[in-house]
Amino acid sequence: MLYGGSREAVASVSKDAEVMLKLGSTPDKREQYRLMRDAMEKRFIRVTRGSIIGGIRLGMFTAAFHGVQNLLAEQRGVHDVLNVVGAGSATAAMFGLILPGSLMWRARNVALGSVLGAAVCFPLGWLQLSLAEKANEGGLGEMLEEGSGVGSAIERMESNLQK
Repeated sequence: MLYGGSREAVASVSKDAEVMLKLGSTPDKREQYRLMRDAMEKRFIRVTRGSIIGGIRLGMFTAAFHGVQNLLAEQRGVHDVLNVVGAGSATAAMFGLILPGSLMWRARNVALGSVLGAAVCFPLGWLQLSLAEKANEGGLGEMLEEGSGVGSAIERMESNLQK
């Protein structure tokens, strides 16, 4: 949402300059006030619309990525880097397909998105899995066997503090 709103805010600077030119050519104070109010209302609407659309696009991309990643993990029965690479490739290809243009241009975007998605997601998937392995090395399985819930967590924390 911040990206979409900031992009629209930067784009509206030139439109604000046009309003300032109109203000200088209008001697009536009421007319100046009306022009300024209208410009601020339009800018607010543009920035709000950009924020909402940017948030929706990012949310759709994230939901599609994680949905495909979980689908691949469920179908393959293993959590590894290939799930992340496949999800990144499929999601980038899907969003390349919805970009405007001719059929050939969209096919090019799909191919490019697929390759770039896989290239970007390989190191990220490797990093994600290595961090998950590091987190699981701390004896999480032993802690889960002891018990779960708030009481067990407090007891574990007390025993760790007493050491």
